Amino acid sequence: MTTFEIEPGRLFIGGQWREAADGARAEVVDPSRGAVLTTVADGGAADVDAAVRAARDVFDDGAWSGLSGRERGRVLHRVAELIRENADTIAELESRDVGKPITLAHAVDVTNAANDYEHFAALAHSLDGSVRDTPMNALAYVRRRPIGVVAAITPYNFPLILAGSKIAPALAAGNTVVHKPAEETPLSALFMAGLLKKAGVPDGVVNVVTGGPAAGEALLRHSGVDKVAFTGSTAVGRKVAGIAGESLKPVTMELGGNAAHLVFEDADLEKAVGAIIKGFVFNTGQFCMGAPRLLVARPVYGTLLGILADAVPGVPLGDPRRPETVVGPMAGERHLRKVEEYVDLARKEGGRIVCGGERLDLDRGYYYQPTVIADLPNDSRVIQEEIFGPVLTVQPFDSEDE
Repeated sequence: MTTFEIEPGRLFIGGQWREAADGARAEVVDPSRGAVLTTVADGGAADVDAAVRAARDVFDDGAWSGLSGRERGRVLHRVAELIRENADTIAELESRDVGKPITLAHAVDVTNAANDYEHFAALAHSLDGSVRDTPMNALAYVRRRPIGVVAAITPYNFPLILAGSKIAPALAAGNTVVHKPAEETPLSALFMAGLLKKAGVPDGVVNVVTGGPAAGEALLRHSGVDKVAFTGSTAVGRKVAGIAGESLKPVTMELGGNAAHLVFEDADLEKAVGAIIKGFVFNTGQFCMGAPRLLVARPVYGTLLGILADAVPGVPLGDPRRPETVVGPMAGERHLRKVEEYVDLARKEGGRIVCGGERLDLDRGYYYQPTVIADLPNDSRVIQEEIFGPVLTVQPFDSEDE
């Protein structure tokens, strides 16, 4: 294991590590073994209030918002450099916290997080306004100003990337941030808080409150928050929009997806199968841009199912710290149970399990076999709802119009 230093059990507020106001703590579990990794502070409403106040104070005094875009960009470039310098540590954290294959954590999570900070560092240099023509005898111009305190609420599947995609643009524009990471996967958020401080981000500009739904709701309802950025499920997104809407807070949301691959009769099936498999096992199926559905022209339906039945069981599954692993565990036990429930429902609705369909008893971790299900009716919940696990449903079609 790569050696790394982090202060578990602490919140990061106003540039300082501190315990939750009520002393509450929560366990962080390694999903590859079902064992406790550490504990972190279980923040609540009082901690959220302290974080928002810290973010508001530093925003109002201009320590960050008052800097030029070039000065902010210089700091964000340094953040990108520090991410790359600490790549092994961060990848190890993501792998242990999420159950993500270490190779994936390096190639995707660390790389894209650094690229995000670098990209928005460059944009910070060019936050220009504009002057508009007007038929009136007047000057119409636009100035881009930071909005204030941004609440960043992120999910468990890509903690590092999805935090960076919210925090980096907010900082580039001169805002301050209160970040509430997913309760299951908070470790990279805490590590990044230290890196941001080391890079020169002033105290209070980025605050991290670990905790569960109560902390998230307190953040959404706080009158000191000016903007909400959320990534998560569609169901939770509706709740977020409703709560934020009560005080007319602007909200940016990235929600779920349930996309499909289409395979026509003239397709190269052997070539297609690699993309199909990646579309539902990447990150153990826990990504909203995947393709957990497959629509196949009827003349090649049976042939493609046979190819999948042979290929899918051969996908390397197991310990995410092994470089050859492609499919690791689900990120938590509740996510594993959700997948089990959907596969059980598929059986009840007449679906045929082509391969997989079972939990694996491997090191007491939260592993589920990559699963292919055929012959379900189109109105099945298993087809129409986002499963968010390594499950592929396959349906035949007769025409492109269909």
